[in-house]
Amino acid sequence: MKVGVEDIKCLAIGAAILGAGGGGDPYVGMMMAVKAIEENGDVTLLDPLSIDDDMFIIPTAMMGAPTIMNERIPSGGETIKSLHALEKHLGRKADATMPIESGGINSTIPFNVAARTGLPVIDADGMGRAFPELQMETFHIYGISGSPAAITDERGNTCIVNTVDNFQLEWIARGITIRMGGASHIAEYPMTGKDVKATGIHYSISLGIKIGKAVRGVGVSGKTALERLIEVTEGTTYGKCIPLFKGKIVDLERRTTAGFAVGNVTIEGLDEFQGKTLKISFQNENLVAICDGEVIASVPDIISILDSDRGFPITSENLRFGYRVQVVGISTPEIMRTPEALKVWGPRYFGYDFDFIPLELRHKEYYSRARLPPEKMVKYRDILR
Repeated sequence: MKVGVEDIKCLAIGAAILGAGGGGDPYVGMMMAVKAIEENGDVTLLDPLSIDDDMFIIPTAMMGAPTIMNERIPSGGETIKSLHALEKHLGRKADATMPIESGGINSTIPFNVAARTGLPVIDADGMGRAFPELQMETFHIYGISGSPAAITDERGNTCIVNTVDNFQLEWIARGITIRMGGASHIAEYPMTGKDVKATGIHYSISLGIKIGKAVRGVGVSGKTALERLIEVTEGTTYGKCIPLFKGKIVDLERRTTAGFAVGNVTIEGLDEFQGKTLKISFQNENLVAICDGEVIASVPDIISILDSDRGFPITSENLRFGYRVQVVGISTPEIMRTPEALKVWGPRYFGYDFDFIPLELRHKEYYSRARLPPEKMVKYRDILR
């Protein structure tokens, strides 16, 4: 599949919805990728299950607080410098790049890199959404080392980091990123095609493009953006999108702490949610949604805040008092819900005193009518009846 300018514009929207409020400002990443493609031509997107086992892949991304990235717009060359530094350190050229997560800027950065280097992009990632820490990857969970990694800032400073495990990679890289001003550009988790097949979340990029097209209404008429979003997610490996809340932002607490954008947003209900209040906590990404004291969604399932009028995603750094919003949930692929995965990114990891309950079980009535992917139908069939 060839990815061009219009596809990138759709991906910026779709990946930001999958990104649960994180992954950086989709507009910044979109503009970098669009400029690179306009100058160098379309990028090839490769089927992750059809690549050679010995193909060498280096994912590329940004790291740090999205609020900082909005103040320090990258030139587009920083991540390429990290890629080349890691290639030099390893003594091997990359055959392809790919995202480490589905998120605003981090789904489009690899396309900027690819267009400027001639590399293809693999249609997969390691989070299936966005998460705030480097070890929060299916790559990590299923045995891939994140290091050596290369980290670059906008001044051209570059570090190579080798660590004993991926938790130490997060700790040390975070410290370097803070010293670099709170935002950096990274190349990490070097791996083979065989590794991608075994540990990646497949087809998340093409799904992001499809979601973006649906929300933008490309080739579709007569339905709202929310209706189109629900339709396009049904039957995928993620599962059908569910409307969770509609209202107006009445309170917002957000601060940049230890390289993260951390805070809470409070939404006062409108229409059928009149009289109710929803509170969403985030650490770069939306983690937990609580309506009048009841948890209605939590990590690793996706909680996204959309503009009520157009259905476009609003990332955590772009939330504002007074916005009218629609909150939706999207269930994640089963590879993200295993006991091993939940140890790394379940609610308890973030300090919450409750276990993960899938959206399909929190909202049984809604999902009993949904067309779920086969693996979820088998797993939840008896409970949903």
